[in-house]
Amino acid sequence: MDGTVLVADDDRTIRTVLTQALTRAGCRVHATSSLTTLMRWVEEGKGDLVISDVVMPDGNGLEALPKIGKERPGLPVIVISAQNTIMTAIQAAEAEAFDYLPKPFDLPDLMKRAARALEQKRRAAPTRAPAAEEGDDLPLVGRTAAMQSLYRLVARVMNTDLPVLITGESGTGKSLIARAIHDFSDRRTMPFVVAQATDLEGMDGPSSLLARARGGSLIFDEVGDFDEETQARIVRMLDALPDNAPRIMATSQVDLARRLESGKFRQDLFYRLGGVTLTVPSLRERVEDIPLLAQHFLSRAEREGFPPRHFSDAAAELIRAYSWPGNVRQLENAVRRLLVTGTGEEITRAEVEAVLGAMPAMEPLRGGGEGDKLSASVAKHLRRYFDLHGGALPPPGLYDRILKEMELPLIEIALDATGGNQAKCADLLGINRNTLRKKITDLDIRVTRRRKLM
Repeated sequence: MDGTVLVADDDRTIRTVLTQALTRAGCRVHATSSLTTLMRWVEEGKGDLVISDVVMPDGNGLEALPKIGKERPGLPVIVISAQNTIMTAIQAAEAEAFDYLPKPFDLPDLMKRAARALEQKRRAAPTRAPAAEEGDDLPLVGRTAAMQSLYRLVARVMNTDLPVLITGESGTGKSLIARAIHDFSDRRTMPFVVAQATDLEGMDGPSSLLARARGGSLIFDEVGDFDEETQARIVRMLDALPDNAPRIMATSQVDLARRLESGKFRQDLFYRLGGVTLTVPSLRERVEDIPLLAQHFLSRAEREGFPPRHFSDAAAELIRAYSWPGNVRQLENAVRRLLVTGTGEEITRAEVEAVLGAMPAMEPLRGGGEGDKLSASVAKHLRRYFDLHGGALPPPGLYDRILKEMELPLIEIALDATGGNQAKCADLLGINRNTLRKKITDLDIRVTRRRKLM
């Protein structure tokens, strides 16, 4: 790797780590905690690559991207940020950042991206898309690899004309993804029309829909539930799209591939809608995002006038441990109920138990039959994890990471099932009690004797 890299981050540790890694790779590095200093270096013609944080003491790294592009066309910028929301990923893409990585990032992965950026530095800069206006605070937040991969895919497809199929369980936020693609795209000033099956009825149904959505976005909501005649109407409509046709998107919580195999969904419609498929993961597939989302809903409710409240450690633990079969929508409703029914500043475990007590503990995983083996279910999740990286390989160290991620919930669930009794848990797992204690320590598992929810 050869070139001069400008690093801007207010975290001294990150500056040190990046400086050492890039220097060892053969680069010259200038590092600063000031956006003003970074811009001065850019204006002086220094640097072949910029690696910049978003929130800096004297400015915003994303807002500086257009200035960098104007001053130094073709200078690649890799954005790193702890603001792990879909809006950050989209804004980075719209500002023509070379790449975007959420914090905490994988250093070898960042180094590979830096090498690609330096290799492509001489390529002409692409036409710059207009900046998106700040929208409402969307509950599309997440630090997990699954959500960050989804954000990157959204950023890549939002200004294409390819049809988009958005899949995922009920309550995961499929409609929000569709809305985000529209609101941050070049079509943002045009209509956003959500179509139901009834909108396609009658001779004028399809033409009326196209007229309403002209030039904007047309979304078929839960298209997997449409009957055969409605599906045929959509096919005929898509085959005769007029000039200035809307962007076509569809959402589905059912597995359309299985519907296709059983003859309940038209093959021609399946391929017309699936130009790009985005899968929104369930909360069970991104457990680490549950506390982040819960806090997001608390903060939003406070802005709406609710009194400020916060979760106790025990309450937060229970929120994280629950399976949330209704996904993000169910979590939001539960948080709002806690705000309405509670009084003190701290939300207790007893309050959470009362709210969750009337809710189902778990739903069967979609797409799996009753006879599916555990290995088959694990394989489906692993395949989805690979697919969410958009054709790229996951970060290195996958074997140990997957084993650890499987071991942690296994031990936590076994401890829950045995009421925190380590002797019973060790017997259940078939391991030595001392081995269990060591794993509890190594995995930083909190053990309390607990009463299981009925």
